[in-house]
Amino acid sequence: MSYQIELRHLRYFLAVAEDLHFRKAAERLFISQPGLSRQIKQMEDDLGIQLFERHNRKVLLTTAGTFLKNELTQNLKKLDNILDYAKLLHEGKHGKLDFGYVGSAMQEIIPNLLLHFKKEHPDVQFGFQEMDNQQQIDNLLSYHIDIGFIRLDRIPRGLRLQPILEETFCLVLPKNHPIDEHNFKNLQQLKDESFILFDPSYSPSYYEKVMQIFTDSGFTPIVSHNTIHAASIYKLVENNFGLSIVPKSLQYGYNMNVKFIELTKIKQRTTLSVVWNEQNRNPMVKSLIEKLG
Repeated sequence: MSYQIELRHLRYFLAVAEDLHFRKAAERLFISQPGLSRQIKQMEDDLGIQLFERHNRKVLLTTAGTFLKNELTQNLKKLDNILDYAKLLHEGKHGKLDFGYVGSAMQEIIPNLLLHFKKEHPDVQFGFQEMDNQQQIDNLLSYHIDIGFIRLDRIPRGLRLQPILEETFCLVLPKNHPIDEHNFKNLQQLKDESFILFDPSYSPSYYEKVMQIFTDSGFTPIVSHNTIHAASIYKLVENNFGLSIVPKSLQYGYNMNVKFIELTKIKQRTTLSVVWNEQNRNPMVKSLIEKLG
């Protein structure tokens, strides 16, 4: 069966599928709304499939439309990557790597890795996005990033995980707090304090590990705030909204009025791992993983 479908039809369809609004999609595509409607109708006629349910006030995807949106989102991204890489080769550049990472990975791990990697690949380009663990997993599966740096123990099938750093936790306090490394004995001393923790959505397994620290210390913490950014945690601690517990590597790179006490006597440790999609054909991914080896 032959379809008279062009690449522009697919991009038009995705724009409407994402916005579920013909006018908004048309504005984003810089074409007229009637013109966009005709292109989508032509695509439906050529395929013999209804992709949208059109109502007076809203547009909905059909079951077939939902399937097509999910598949095209992934596969058009692969095509974009192929075309981008061909352009880089034409320009004499070796390639591009897009990274996702949790904040602690950017303190030392990623900069040190890239310094070594650039020695052998001087023309490689890098893209960086700080995001939580689940966002990285989603973006790896959809090929929007090539490499992730996460704090997760389990990942979906099709992804590979390689631990690169196991570290201790640190207690974070305002600089003017009476407890310091000289008179600190255990967390029981702070059972009546409020705590500011990374949001459970940041990493459910990481959050459970932190909560286990409190359980082993014999109390349930008063959690006053949750956030996904270390800078936000430190700003709240600095202003006496509570204390926190973070990975040791997060004590570097911030200039705030907080102090750290390394929790060396507890059994819990946190592991930073690099993760990638086994089906990712970006040749730079393999080169980087070999550098980590």
